[in-house]
Amino acid sequence: MKKEYNFSKMKEVANPLKGKKIGVGINLSPEVIDYFKSLSAETSIPYQKLIDMYLLDCVHKKKKLKLDWAG
Repeated sequence: MKKEYNFSKMKEVANPLKGKKIGVGINLSPEVIDYFKSLSAETSIPYQKLIDMYLLDCVHKKKKLKLDWAG
């Protein structure tokens, strides 16, 4: 390993992940958070990533909720 490195000729590289995700604030039920945190402990995947993966799966499969409104 060198004692010193010359970084003067380095070029800036754009972050390939920039713009891929959008930060949002969302209110979730404690049961939802607990569920995904327990999955996180089992899988070693952060719970926010698990929630994102689940929602992305819903998008790809075009899942829709069945809403039964009392009338």
